Amino acid sequence: MSARPSRAVLGNVLVMLLLALLGWLLLRLHLQEPWWLSAPLASQWRWAAGSLAAYAVFCALLWWRGRRRDDAAAEGEAAPLLLAWASQTGFAQQLCERSAEVLRAAGVAVRVRGLHELDAPLLQQTRRMLLIASTTGEGDAPDHALPFLRRVMPQDLALPELHYGVLALGDRSYGHFCAFGHQLDAWLRQHGAHPLFDTVEVDNADPAALRHWQQLLGQLGGGATDLPDWTPAQYAHWQLHERQLENAGSPGAATWRVGLVPADGVLPAWQAGDVVEIGPQHGPADVEAWLATHARDGDALINGQPLRTYLARSHLPVLPDSVPADDAALVATLKPLPHREYSIASMPVEGQVLLLLRRLLRPDGTPGLGSGWLCDHAAPGGRIDLRFRSNPNFHPPAHDVPLILIGNGTGIAGLRAHLRARVDAGVARNWLLFGERTAAHDFHFGDDLQRWQRDGMIARLDTVFSRDGGEHRYVQDRLRAELDTLRQWVREGATILVCGSLQGMAPAVDAVIEQALGREGKEALIVAGRYRRDVY
Repeated sequence: MSARPSRAVLGNVLVMLLLALLGWLLLRLHLQEPWWLSAPLASQWRWAAGSLAAYAVFCALLWWRGRRRDDAAAEGEAAPLLLAWASQTGFAQQLCERSAEVLRAAGVAVRVRGLHELDAPLLQQTRRMLLIASTTGEGDAPDHALPFLRRVMPQDLALPELHYGVLALGDRSYGHFCAFGHQLDAWLRQHGAHPLFDTVEVDNADPAALRHWQQLLGQLGGGATDLPDWTPAQYAHWQLHERQLENAGSPGAATWRVGLVPADGVLPAWQAGDVVEIGPQHGPADVEAWLATHARDGDALINGQPLRTYLARSHLPVLPDSVPADDAALVATLKPLPHREYSIASMPVEGQVLLLLRRLLRPDGTPGLGSGWLCDHAAPGGRIDLRFRSNPNFHPPAHDVPLILIGNGTGIAGLRAHLRARVDAGVARNWLLFGERTAAHDFHFGDDLQRWQRDGMIARLDTVFSRDGGEHRYVQDRLRAELDTLRQWVREGATILVCGSLQGMAPAVDAVIEQALGREGKEALIVAGRYRRDVY
């Protein structure tokens, strides 16, 4: 179906009508009182009419091409992802357009609409949607969103096929922080839609939150894109302390344990659930090959740093012959590489930031940007650019609350930090459900987990390995077999934390939780902050 005409289109039509009216009035003036020496020639009338018609056709083509680009997937391609914005000052709309750029660069078909352009049929035919919504005043929606609030939200819609994510913009100094974004999230959940991830809150254009959103966009696009960060991070100087292959012989991709320490020896504080942002670099061989190809001296100093240092942290440009061999000018045009973020698997008491990451390969067999840097190229003791991002939505509950931890693959990293914090606090009411490929090769942090279970610090440890056979193949299957236990833990006040894959495990686990507790029961957990997810 076609969406209703936007305000911009209606405005253009109105302007055209006003211009036509003005032309008619001027024509009447000419016919009634000859104010020029002679009437226009017939050929001049034809030229004027033709020019006006050509202009109208040109404007129509521009409008049609813009809408066609957004709806290209409607003709035989995959269903487009709907990007909708609700903006009071224009910032949310700008972020929506940037998000569309990221997804298109990853090959995802998208359509962009203002919230006022959405109606019930469009929502019901959409399978994936991202909402970028600002809050104005004391928790109010932007003005242009009023038609959606009045016409769409009162309807009793069924949206069981819709998967969505929300970026909520707000100001924490107000009493109702990000209220409209949360209102949209709650409305969608109540009508059967499924959140892809927990609502991302942005306080006053917080750069870290926006970088996290960009990372999620990359995951929705089938992998992180190489577009530069919208807000580049200011990194601290850390060092690679240790690196160890964790799953030699596994049928899956290589998984590495990486330990990082601060260069100045001062270890900062962080909480379980927090993440780090890593500034990756190209491998030295790639940089030297570029320098040789373009006949540049990597040791040339620009603002006190060698040219190769700038190149290592930036997209390597392809220089046309017309670009002069001026290193300072080259450096000024370089675009920094985007960050990569990873869950922290350790706590400060362990003396290092511990990461667990899978070594991803591009279609040509070369390693991915972030994993290639940390797993292959970074030298032991070498510099690592790092900064922390607080992740309040995934911080631990109170110590007296039972905790259910569910994850797969490298998602065990974020869950291990929670378990380590609980072990150090002497809290034993913990239930971990973890899934991977094989027990022999992929039981990450297995020694820690089994020791904590023997010591009575993990009340239940349920593991499933998909390649080993057995009664249950995936972690959601194991959880489904324990519905009564899940209900009992929830009745006793448990909080559920899920960490792992965005497009596989997380929605399947969500469906099992709803099966166990019902939609209203699951919604009550979410509202109470007792069901939270950190997915990628």
